[in-house]
Amino acid sequence: MFDTITATTSGARDHARAQAAAAAADVAMPIVPASAFQTPPDGIDAERLTWAETVPGGRYTVKALARGTRLRLTDVDGTACAHVLLWRTDAPWERLNVADTVKVPWQAYLGAGHPLLSDQGRVLATIVADTSGMHDALCGTTTLASNTERYGAGEVHSLSPAGRELLLLAAAKHGLGPSDVAPSVSLFHGVRVDPDDGTLVSVGSAGAGRSVDLVLHLPCIVAIADTAHPLDPAPRYTTGPLEVLAWRADADLQELIDDDTTDPEYRRAVANSEDAFTASTLA
Repeated sequence: MFDTITATTSGARDHARAQAAAAAADVAMPIVPASAFQTPPDGIDAERLTWAETVPGGRYTVKALARGTRLRLTDVDGTACAHVLLWRTDAPWERLNVADTVKVPWQAYLGAGHPLLSDQGRVLATIVADTSGMHDALCGTTTLASNTERYGAGEVHSLSPAGRELLLLAAAKHGLGPSDVAPSVSLFHGVRVDPDDGTLVSVGSAGAGRSVDLVLHLPCIVAIADTAHPLDPAPRYTTGPLEVLAWRADADLQELIDDDTTDPEYRRAVANSEDAFTASTLA
């Protein structure tokens, strides 16, 4: 059918424009420019927005963001699960390291004040606000094999795409390969360690409208796959939409840098990030 529609130049043009019009009506499309987003966060002028998008369940998004960006993820209807990876834009070999992220703060459960660390001892981002409290830094994301076994399919274009398959596509858009897709953190689906036998137990979602804010300490490529958690107990694939907003928030970053009340390990990691940024921008 497409061969017939696009057999001529004019036919291909009309088809492309029709697709663009359909996409513009789809809430899944990024809003460009982001400043056109109709309902910016309270106290934030729409002109400051640098990213505005709603990601449907089973899809992914990726964007390079500047240092000092504040990123807000919102679980629209209580069924989203955001699997998040970070790479330094200027040195993508340095990326989110989940092991250090749970080790350095002496805390495996993510929440406000928790840094997302690289394996170089630097803070890539800090969680600065959290109305959910249901997150996971222990399980990673789903795989093609696990979703095929669970739902019957896990390919990107299936009805139940696996998180790793989506993150591979996100990485490829920035020249990164499978070896760059390390374990991710999952937001909006909680997991706890059973105190008796140490097993990992799903505690699910905190509900609709909950959000998490991150502030970036270094310029980062942010990849987000919105797909079911590996321990999601739902019998069917029911992942819902995720709202993504970002804006410049240099004052928020400076507040984190200046805060001398935090743990010494956190302050050291912040200092490491400042050292790397200063060195790379004075040349």
